[in-house]
Amino acid sequence: KKILIVTHGFYPELGPRSFRATELAKEFYRQGHEVTVMAPYRSGIEELIKDYPFEFKSFGILKWKNFNIKNPGFIGKIFNRAVNRFLSLFFEYPMMELFFKVRKALKKEKKKYDLLISVALPYPIHWGVASTWSNKSRIADVWVADCGDPYYFEENDSFRKPFYFKYVEKWFMRKVTFISIPAEFLKNNFFPEFHLKIKIIPQGFKFEDVQKEATIKDGVIRFAYAGSLIPKKRDPRDFLEFLSRLDDDFKFEFHIFSNSVDLLYPYIYKDRRILLHKPMERIELLKKLSSFNFVVNFMDTKTQRPSKLIDYSILNIPILNIEMDHLDEKNIVAFLNGDYSGKYIVENPDQYRIENVCQKFLDLCK
Repeated sequence: KKILIVTHGFYPELGPRSFRATELAKEFYRQGHEVTVMAPYRSGIEELIKDYPFEFKSFGILKWKNFNIKNPGFIGKIFNRAVNRFLSLFFEYPMMELFFKVRKALKKEKKKYDLLISVALPYPIHWGVASTWSNKSRIADVWVADCGDPYYFEENDSFRKPFYFKYVEKWFMRKVTFISIPAEFLKNNFFPEFHLKIKIIPQGFKFEDVQKEATIKDGVIRFAYAGSLIPKKRDPRDFLEFLSRLDDDFKFEFHIFSNSVDLLYPYIYKDRRILLHKPMERIELLKKLSSFNFVVNFMDTKTQRPSKLIDYSILNIPILNIEMDHLDEKNIVAFLNGDYSGKYIVENPDQYRIENVCQKFLDLCK
């Protein structure tokens, strides 16, 4: 097949959408398909193309920037944040630049593809494709809009989208052939008239890429969390408060790999057993996590995304699941004592193998 992937996130950027697009490109190439990727240029992409010489077409470097007063004081920082929040919420600025980048690139494209996969977030990627898609002019036989998170009914933001984005979402979804989402429960976050177009295609990874290290056995229980943190959604504060109250008889280290520093104060300063690290490249991170006794997942049962749990299941080490608004202190203590009978089980992990995920996309071409 001739396959085109249009995306904002791509190697070497860290994040679920980048992993999604990158893993798809690699596996489609491994299977012998003719793969083209369109994405903004990032230093380091040449390293990947050496190993997987698919065709990469750059949008160039994104030029639209967030509003920023140089050397702001306290009031200036608040003003910067407020202006950027306003521009993002009401105009999708600066990500709206991608609409024009995608539209321009597809207008120039001469090749006809069997399958086009556009990967969001951000959603202007989909809108750019839609602006070139008509009954008379289609760059591919099948267009799949891959939606890792909902847009208009998105739940992780404190503010609802302005009403006019409802019409933008319906406009592009009328044009798309299929809409792929990673989990069935997300279906209700999309307009009902498009439910027949929705296909469940989870995140996928090459399980064999993960190298593992031996667990350190020195009497210290080491566990970790890796990823973003969101107030009231993936919120660690109740868990950290409980850990910080445990006396020194509990010899443990909780390692957190995240940029979400605000939710970790004051615990990373109050308790030397709670350690903060910068995010790491995924394969390197998984190798590091494999040496820990267990890993932690923070779950809002209504909005949980499975990608982190996939990584954890690949490692085949116990998962301590922390549900929001329900801190199971007995299970936490059991984990700290080496009793993992209350571990979280990821069902059917083989569905997350990238080979099976790619086949789900290819089946849509039939």
